[in-house]
Amino acid sequence: MYLEGEAPIRVTENELLHFGLYAGLDIDPASVVELKKRAAQSETRLRAVNMISARPLSRQELQRRLCDKGATEQDAAAAADWLESIGALDDLAYARTLVRHYSENGYGAAKLRDELYRRGIARELWDEALAAAPEAQETAARVLAAKLRGRTPDARERKRLSDLLLRRGFSWGEVRAALNAVCTDYEED
Repeated sequence: MYLEGEAPIRVTENELLHFGLYAGLDIDPASVVELKKRAAQSETRLRAVNMISARPLSRQELQRRLCDKGATEQDAAAAADWLESIGALDDLAYARTLVRHYSENGYGAAKLRDELYRRGIARELWDEALAAAPEAQETAARVLAAKLRGRTPDARERKRLSDLLLRRGFSWGEVRAALNAVCTDYEED
């Protein structure tokens, strides 16, 4: 929509109907301000839909990205609320997806918690999401089996593997148990 002496404004059908817009309509300044506000809200909603359809995001990630693209915090929050109300934005489902993804890629509970924190998932959802993770022993054993491919590791390789598992978020007890399962002659170095 083009206003005299103004930059073009993108409006949706909602604004057209709400304001009763048509070509040549003379709009008072207060209505122009309200129209711009509503157009910005519609633009933010559209951008939010496009973002969430491209890849899953948490509420916090979505709001941050919308603000980075120029939306106000209120518009970003309103768009996130709207997406939650229609079921397109669900932090618990997203948290479960993250846990499943990182568990399948061989990461332990500490790394899973780090990812949930980094993605802006509320702490009250962590326990429920982490409950879906497979046993740490199973995951660590899978990582070791993939790295060893049937061979027995020497002391140097055991150290390298234990460091790998610790970096991937497993506790020392889980690492020790996984190495004990793979190496029958394992003694802590």
